[in-house]
Amino acid sequence: MRNFTLLVLGLAFTACKLNVPSVYDVNFTSDPTVAPVAPGQIDEASGMVDSRSQPGNIWIEQDSGSPAELALLGYDGTVKGKISVPSIQNRDWEELSVGPGPKDGTNYLYIGDIGDNNAQYETCQIYRIPEPANLQSPIAVSDIGRIDFRYPLGPRDAEAMFVDPQTKDIYIISKREEKVHLYGLAYPQSTNSLITAQDFGELPSFGGGLPNYVTGASISPDGREILLRTYTSMYYWKRDAGQSIADAMQYGTRRSLAIRLEPQGEAVCFDKDAKGFFTISEKANAASVNLYYYAKK
Repeated sequence: MRNFTLLVLGLAFTACKLNVPSVYDVNFTSDPTVAPVAPGQIDEASGMVDSRSQPGNIWIEQDSGSPAELALLGYDGTVKGKISVPSIQNRDWEELSVGPGPKDGTNYLYIGDIGDNNAQYETCQIYRIPEPANLQSPIAVSDIGRIDFRYPLGPRDAEAMFVDPQTKDIYIISKREEKVHLYGLAYPQSTNSLITAQDFGELPSFGGGLPNYVTGASISPDGREILLRTYTSMYYWKRDAGQSIADAMQYGTRRSLAIRLEPQGEAVCFDKDAKGFFTISEKANAASVNLYYYAKK
């Protein structure tokens, strides 16, 4: 009887283990494809997403001091053009995300004006726009949704944000706190009143040269994989079915991915098919930057 009980328990444990996604189930190459970007075109990249409307291209935003515009960068590193986002300012755009929104079947770009190096801004903004079909179709002012929010305990600097494709909730990870926090804006996010973000609490400490200097994030199109980067490191989570983002990132297992050192690594995004991810850097003191792609093996 004792042996039979142990056998049953062993089988149950094995079954449970098979149902839990592991961060070690997926491997990424450490030898990425490299596409040089001509200097002077995109020197201040701070956020990126793989385009759904124009396959083979990436939308790039640049941070403070840059125009309020999005650049379309080909996988080959060629800048195809830029499109203005009218009626808004680029105070400190630090993240670009893609995801669902109020209209079903529409892909939205979320521009995170969330940078705040000196923690001086009482409110931050996220601008939500339908993804442009092409560079020739101007973005209409009426299509821009402005989400104003504040943090519950005062201003924070942040450079990492993503939109959960399963719930349409927006998540933001702070940068300069000793223990970075995960914040959330639940859907539907108001575009008519100020929202207070929910503080989900601390995330595990991050290394990478400057502790907790989180500079970018991305979530896979199905919402099951999450990437978070610092200037020098990349971290990866897998999310279980039905699991919240907070539980996945705070209590789930993460692993570090091998990536190339960049001049000032800022942006990361999954490709639209979740077959790998892209990174790009600010130029900083380098002569130029590269677009890197790390494919799944």
